Amino acid sequence: RVDGLDEEIALLRVRLRSALEQRPEDFDLLRDGIALLVRAVSTQYRLSPKARKDLANRMAAVLNSIGDQILPADGGGK
Repeated sequence: RVDGLDEEIALLRVRLRSALEQRPEDFDLLRDGIALLVRAVSTQYRLSPKARKDLANRMAAVLNSIGDQILPADGGGK
């Protein structure tokens, strides 16, 4: 059982990391997990809409970077 937003955020981070390790090709799952994490962090810190959008953009950039490592732009040498 998780009590409080801090614990919920910690659990979301663990689950997101686990999803990344187990299903790195599932971009929809990763995107949705990141969106949920952004909402939780936004709530925790009462971020403004602009700060929330900036955080979401930064997290999306991280996801894109991970995707580039998994599926290189050059098609994996094809």
